[in-house]
Amino acid sequence: MPQLDEHDRAPRAGSSLAAGAAVPLRAGREDTDTVAAALAFTRGEAGEDAARHDGPPSRAADLPVVPAANGRVQVAAFDFDGTTIQGNSPVMLVRYLTLRGMLRKSVVFRILLWAGAYKVRLPQNESWVRSLVFSAFRGEPKAKVDAFLARFYHEVVEGRFRPEAARALREHAEAGHVVVWVSASFEPLILEAMRDRYVHYQVSTRMRVDEAGDYTDEVEGLPVEGAEKLVALRRLCDAEFGEDGWELGWAYGDHHSDRPLLEAARTPRAVTPDRPLARTARRRGWEVLDWEAE
Repeated sequence: MPQLDEHDRAPRAGSSLAAGAAVPLRAGREDTDTVAAALAFTRGEAGEDAARHDGPPSRAADLPVVPAANGRVQVAAFDFDGTTIQGNSPVMLVRYLTLRGMLRKSVVFRILLWAGAYKVRLPQNESWVRSLVFSAFRGEPKAKVDAFLARFYHEVVEGRFRPEAARALREHAEAGHVVVWVSASFEPLILEAMRDRYVHYQVSTRMRVDEAGDYTDEVEGLPVEGAEKLVALRRLCDAEFGEDGWELGWAYGDHHSDRPLLEAARTPRAVTPDRPLARTARRRGWEVLDWEAE
């Protein structure tokens, strides 16, 4: 079980924005003692984690951004789950928490019901299911939870990074493009992933923190899912570069819910797409990339 120091620092915040109304939920955890044990700490391991967190926020930080001839910054937007990595990081997190007894069985059952409905493309409440997952952390200090999620990323998610995605991120950054991750996954995971990759900014799902600095089980704003990905990306880039100071040159996605993001790009790229997105790509002449993990 991960051991985390209370003084282990949370991942340094990168640029991210969220909007919309929070959705409360009162789903409980398995029990307080189990969660406390999972978030317990030893100073030796904390020192290792703190050292790991001392690096720069991203390998892209020192690379120059080169605007196009029209003076506009060129943005390359990447989905995370299923595109940059093989698999779905929130699903991996549910398994990780379940094995550690950090989610009630009734909560896991509700998540599975949601997943089944999502798989057959029934309308779903994206905030609700994320609130269920984060019920494991309700009332826990943000810094401690973020460090726990950073450890989870390195233990479970990092090894599923697609080599082709890593090369594409680097090539865009080295070409002077601004690289942005646009993800429905939880913000601490994406921030941790940024540390070792060529990514300038990220927009992802942020959970609300109360006045005491503890996590709630409410989404702050809206999950960065579906059409909200494009909304969140525009909000970020307008704030950073001005409304007329940037353009979406490339967008990478694997799921049919990524269509709005891909449609807005000059060069849309469907990465190992699901069937609906593959049909859209063929119909519209979009490039299809086969990024199966090596």
